Amino acid sequence: MNTYLLFAIGILPIVLLMFFLGLLKKPAYISCPLALLLTFLLAIIIWDMPLIFALTAAIEGIVVGLWPIMIVIIAAIFTYNLAVETKSMDVIRKMLSTVTTDDRIQVLILAWGFGGFLESVAGYGTAVAIPASILASMGFDPVFAAIICLVANTVPTAFGAVGIPVTTLAKVSNLDVLPLSYAVGVQLFIFIILIPFILIIMTRRNIKGLKGVFGITLAAGLSFAIPQLVASKYLGAELPALLGSLCSMTVIIFMAKVFHKDKTSKLDDTISAKECILAWMPYMLIFLFIILTSPLFPGIYEFFSKIKSVIPIYRGEGAKAVTIKWISTPGMLIIFATFIGGLIQRVSIAKMLHVFVDTVKQLKKSIVTVLSIVAMAKIMGYSGMIASIAIVLVNITGKFFPFISPIIGAMGTFVTGSDTSSNILFGALQREVADSIGANPYWLVGANTSGATAGKMISPQSIAVATSATGMIGAEGKIFNSTIKFCISYILVLGALVYIGSLFL
Repeated sequence: MNTYLLFAIGILPIVLLMFFLGLLKKPAYISCPLALLLTFLLAIIIWDMPLIFALTAAIEGIVVGLWPIMIVIIAAIFTYNLAVETKSMDVIRKMLSTVTTDDRIQVLILAWGFGGFLESVAGYGTAVAIPASILASMGFDPVFAAIICLVANTVPTAFGAVGIPVTTLAKVSNLDVLPLSYAVGVQLFIFIILIPFILIIMTRRNIKGLKGVFGITLAAGLSFAIPQLVASKYLGAELPALLGSLCSMTVIIFMAKVFHKDKTSKLDDTISAKECILAWMPYMLIFLFIILTSPLFPGIYEFFSKIKSVIPIYRGEGAKAVTIKWISTPGMLIIFATFIGGLIQRVSIAKMLHVFVDTVKQLKKSIVTVLSIVAMAKIMGYSGMIASIAIVLVNITGKFFPFISPIIGAMGTFVTGSDTSSNILFGALQREVADSIGANPYWLVGANTSGATAGKMISPQSIAVATSATGMIGAEGKIFNSTIKFCISYILVLGALVYIGSLFL
């Protein structure tokens, strides 16, 4: 069949998904299963995928969607729900107001700084779910909280989960990880500075919202961008986002206390230091557990990583067994931390189990959404649909391919919901094109993961996390329409940057 016709047919599931979410404003738990059904039929009829291969690809997607993706969403919302149940969230809100009562600075602390930190050490939706739920509990409009966290959770994803997207990209493209990390760091530098300004403008819905907070906003970006760039050049992929987010959060809080004293309030005398520590205990344990079991502590990381199951599911060509890590996965670490934190808070196990079960029931529509979109991504990847789309894009653009290189990365994240998955799908392709057109392979391959960060904010999987966290399940279409504008602008500017850079490197 003609490659251009295959391209047109291949993008139909994506077009259908965007049509239902964006124009018809249908909820994701309806839109995603329909897109999955169309993908399943097209893979069998047009790409000649055997029925058993299509079925096992979908089953693999369902398993991966449950573990590690959905378990993280359940865990993050469970932590929040328990905090609400125990009134710890009331204490947390009051504590945050002592740092600042300014909603703009609160957004910088939670959506940008704290969200960036969670993405750097855990990923898998934690950077959207936890900050969005806290912002909603503080009085922010739930839909706005979801949108603001989706926009903030873009640039940190490139080096998220302790650098897994970039280290994976280096392997699939057969490139050295250090110069590849630096290429990504350079491409994202300007966006890290710009996004805090966008968050502030979004918060006040006007550029005048920057009045009085321009300095702290600039500092929030620079204190993230500079450490990340330096770390990406000299340390590799594991630490850039972690160092950047911690530096940024520290600078924001320091400047809020020193230069915005008029926007702080004294802590309520009825709240003791003990109550403050207890309220934050689950989140402190989450921080501790995730750091200790990360590659930053190789001994502990390797020990817990061995507790796993390797399950062969897909039966077709290119099949790889699915590895389920039972403990060293962010979802389980968050659940363990929350239960232990709850016990320290003297919450009964029966009560915590009740909250956990209620959380799972609350997220049943999100489960349908996430499992559908991951199953769809697996079928598109294994059947060759993704390759059919990418090949035509390469043929059409030729020497101008660097401009659309980030778009391909964004498309991968839109479909899969994962920067890492996008890199697995398209990393080798980007390397092949770079070699064929004489472009710098590090620059072009790096553009895949840089572009993937843009696709994160419009991915149905990410949006499902956000709506679940804020109790706005069914509002996915509204959120998609808000984030798509930022995504298009982001990807066009990034495409121009990558193209210009390709002329000189």
